Amino acid sequence: MLNTRCCIAGCGPAGAMLGLLLARAGIPVVVLEKHADFLRDFRGDTIHPSTLEILDDLGLANGFLRDLPHSEVARLEMRLPNGIHMQQDFRRIPSRFKFVAFVPQWDFLEFVTAEAKRYPTFTLLTEAEVTDLLTDAGRVSGVRFQTPAGVDEVHADLTIGADGRTSRVREAARLPLTETSPPMDVLWFRISRRPSDSESVELRLQPGHFFALINRHDYWQIAYVIPKGAYAQLRASGLAAFRSSLAEGAPEIADRVDEIHDWDQIKLLRVRADRLRRWYRPGLLCIGDAAHAMSPIAGVGINVAIQDAVVAANLLWEPLSRGQVELRHLARVQRRRELPVRAMQGMQSLLQENVLRPTLGSQDQVTLPPLAPLLLRLPLLRDLPARFIALGLGRPKVRTPVRAPRADQPTLAQTVTR
Repeated sequence: MLNTRCCIAGCGPAGAMLGLLLARAGIPVVVLEKHADFLRDFRGDTIHPSTLEILDDLGLANGFLRDLPHSEVARLEMRLPNGIHMQQDFRRIPSRFKFVAFVPQWDFLEFVTAEAKRYPTFTLLTEAEVTDLLTDAGRVSGVRFQTPAGVDEVHADLTIGADGRTSRVREAARLPLTETSPPMDVLWFRISRRPSDSESVELRLQPGHFFALINRHDYWQIAYVIPKGAYAQLRASGLAAFRSSLAEGAPEIADRVDEIHDWDQIKLLRVRADRLRRWYRPGLLCIGDAAHAMSPIAGVGINVAIQDAVVAANLLWEPLSRGQVELRHLARVQRRRELPVRAMQGMQSLLQENVLRPTLGSQDQVTLPPLAPLLLRLPLLRDLPARFIALGLGRPKVRTPVRAPRADQPTLAQTVTR
């Protein structure tokens, strides 16, 4: 059994960042990660300027850009079959970082947790899957978790649910949930990339199809968007039909579609979007996808989750240091973050209903409202989508102090694999 000030379930982007911020403020924190490592492919890899600014607040941005293999994309381009070409340019946003960095999520999490381990108040337990909440007189007092060695417990003044869209913490807390119905699922896979290929993120709209080609240096990471629930039918049509559809939608890689020779190369993401109506109960707070599962549109999920972590740390480090986290402190986190989250989910829903649903459900020529291309050329409107995607709403700054000493190397006790 462990005792700590804060127990965080889940070491994804939100959990890792919150763990780092609390540890550097001198708050004892235990983070539980159910897997043995972070190596899962086709997780969110988009690090937006908002997150780079947060890393810069921590003095980590230069090291991140220097040491982690990544690609930097300054433009997002959309091409329609009728020749319309629309572009969002991040080089005009008001930030030092005028690009989106694409970094494998496992590298990002290793980077953040390596920094966190330099603080003696940080403990990461891997292969530790949360199975239930502990309660005391109606207040959440920690978690029960399963390891290869058996069942154990963490007792904490505050428990954080940061365990993603299938959150066990959220389920156990029985918090009220509002669900929406995104009209699509996404297939992720890779195709080789050549030096002569485009440098930007390329979006393609075809009747019945939507593709996103993401530049990852030596390969394209491709999102092939399909109607919700259509995967079984698509697979039944065979790989040849799938490759033909890909070649038609993205003709610049038509000569490489034969690289897809097995369905095992393709990962299905079943898209869901929801949000908790209340993110907290006594002794418990949910953040990130556990509080509001985001659609993959615009790749904002990681960055919204990290902004949750920053706001939570800013508002909770002081009451945590006193061991007096009250319901009003947790409610304040939700109040601070709810509008930015709803605004981002609203943008995603708008695109899903007005662009993706008509595109996926029709065999007719894809069109946009006649005034859309013209309006997006006006200086006042042109950069708004790029700015919103890149920075979100609110742009939280790191306000937590640095109170814990930082060691040159982590001690053995700081990372525990059960």
